[in-house]
Amino acid sequence: MSAEDDAELPFLAHLVELRSRLIKALAAVLLIFLGLLPFANKLYAMFAGPLLAKMPAGTQMIAIKVASPFLIPMKLALFTATLVAMPIVLYQIWAFVAPGLYRHERRLALPLLGSSIFLFYLGCAFAFFLVLPTVFGFLQSVAPSGVAVMTDIGEYFDFVLVIFLAFGFCFEVPVAVVILSLLGWVNHRQLAEARAYVIVGAFIIAAVLTPPDVVSQLMLAIPMCILYEVGLIAARLLPSGTRTANAGN
Repeated sequence: MSAEDDAELPFLAHLVELRSRLIKALAAVLLIFLGLLPFANKLYAMFAGPLLAKMPAGTQMIAIKVASPFLIPMKLALFTATLVAMPIVLYQIWAFVAPGLYRHERRLALPLLGSSIFLFYLGCAFAFFLVLPTVFGFLQSVAPSGVAVMTDIGEYFDFVLVIFLAFGFCFEVPVAVVILSLLGWVNHRQLAEARAYVIVGAFIIAAVLTPPDVVSQLMLAIPMCILYEVGLIAARLLPSGTRTANAGN
């Protein structure tokens, strides 16, 4: 066997393992999706709760497209299955990457991975239980008189999906701050000095990602600023040796 063949074997082994990890991740999503399919309509009814609770009595949501009553609940079931299976998916990614990390890197990466999952779920829960009812209540209150607000189920799904992803990813701010500090790109003093720019950036991001109303923008920008402070505290608590070692690398 040639030296070139010897070099190809580890690469092929990594590809085989990557395929195995991806299959397991996709299988987890598929199994949960199949388990949720029989309850797709009930799941959508619960999903639409924040809007339905704010709509005037006697009004209801509508389906403009012919296939929407079938496709939208299925899309929601798939989205929910992906959210539920996210810890399994991330574990498969972690299991593939972990053997190539140093011991101290594994010790730091695992808490960061767990924190990122928790914060993403926290962002989605914050959006569903606090932001959406507040936003829909505000939008219903400013609707012109004589206008019947009847939202299409597909438009509602797209709108809420964007809100979920916006809040889920924006709640990852503390993890991003800690990673920047671990990589040695910035220290906690520089992060503290950048606070004013971060506040401005948070409001710009909120204005882009949320509907054009002040309520939802504030409900995204203010938590991002608070979570940035949480990230600063976590960055200060990092062992100085860890920051120095990563900065040197």
